[in-house]
Amino acid sequence: MSGVEAVTAAGVTPLAPLSFETGPEAAGATASGNTFATSLSGAVENLQQLQSSSNELAVQAVTGDLQDIHQAMIASTRASVTLDLVVAVRDRSVSAFNEIMRMQA
Repeated sequence: MSGVEAVTAAGVTPLAPLSFETGPEAAGATASGNTFATSLSGAVENLQQLQSSSNELAVQAVTGDLQDIHQAMIASTRASVTLDLVVAVRDRSVSAFNEIMRMQA
């Protein structure tokens, strides 16, 4: 047992690198606030796309135009989990900001 073998699953796509992992800051330069803001705005845009596709599939399911109800359920769950993640990141960011503001100069 010299190494660990990779586990693959059918239909599961690998995660794409985050914007701050592939940019010039990843080469060793200090990360800036713009990189975090870009990552955060990208996550919000992704959330909006997921919610939009979930809504479209839900409408198709209600009208009877959807062939596979599993697509609607997966899209709905994916949008819900992503929303929970974005809310958690927002709450942590606000908490960190409040902690910084309480620090004495």
